[in-house]
Amino acid sequence: MSLVPLLTPDQFSSVDQPALAQGVNTFGEVLNTWAGIGNSPGLFAKYLPFLGQLNGPGALEQRVKELVGVRVAVLNHCRYTASHRCTSALSKGVGVDELAAVANGKLEGFTEQERLALQLAEEMTVALPAVPVESNPTGVSTSVRDDVQRAFDAAELVELAMCISVWNALSRFHRVMDFELDMPEAPAPVADRL
Repeated sequence: MSLVPLLTPDQFSSVDQPALAQGVNTFGEVLNTWAGIGNSPGLFAKYLPFLGQLNGPGALEQRVKELVGVRVAVLNHCRYTASHRCTSALSKGVGVDELAAVANGKLEGFTEQERLALQLAEEMTVALPAVPVESNPTGVSTSVRDDVQRAFDAAELVELAMCISVWNALSRFHRVMDFELDMPEAPAPVADRL
């Protein structure tokens, strides 16, 4: 059961209504995460445009964004985020076998940029929270940091680090909120890793 009430469209604040209308126009329904966020008036009006900007076309290849989103969801063991990220990735041409490889951390079949992005996602999700600042100010290994800096330009790096950070925040939010799925279950090889 969700930690907070899930609002119906008429319960969203007036400031959130334009973003809600845009979201419903795109997805055809009010997603559970939105219905939860709606409990904080005004937050959804900022959330949806920001997420759309970050997750949409930009400097970073869309495929990289999709892959890191799935990896972060799996590393955080979040069924709801994995459902959303896999649905998105599949709709953009990522195959189930590739999602299985991402879920299992088997990166051999990916491009260098994809591998590096997935390595950064893992370090930012798993290692960074456990590394004291006095041991490593960035929380990420020097080799991975140097490699991603070499492989991506500044705009791509900002989008990559922000995507990883946002999916970490959202997967943790989704998990503690305990939302019911509103998109298809992640494919079995991904769901098995959650």
